[in-house]
Amino acid sequence: MAYIQFIKGINENVIPNIQLTRSRDGSTGTATFRFNNPEILTSNMQDKGDITGMYMKDEEGELITRDVNAKFINGKPTAVESIYIIKSPEDWDRFMRFMERYSNENNLSFTKSTN
Repeated sequence: MAYIQFIKGINENVIPNIQLTRSRDGSTGTATFRFNNPEILTSNMQDKGDITGMYMKDEEGELITRDVNAKFINGKPTAVESIYIIKSPEDWDRFMRFMERYSNENNLSFTKSTN
């Protein structure tokens, strides 16, 4: 199982749009996750606890980022954006193994952009 949590113990069921960038030498990169109307922002989640980060969990363990921000429209939170920094080729490989598991379980596909 591969899943994402914002509050430990509560899986986020909304599938994010994920944008990856990688340095030319392949040693570093960033993954930007955007969750539109995630369950974590619904009223029945408000008393479950505070968002302390984004936790990507699978059988190998846990990847964590604390860079989590809510996006607001007319004063209401509508999206959560999170950035995971990839700092080494080993981190890149580990992140991609998580993403392969997560995408297989959630029927995600990869589209390459050349911008």
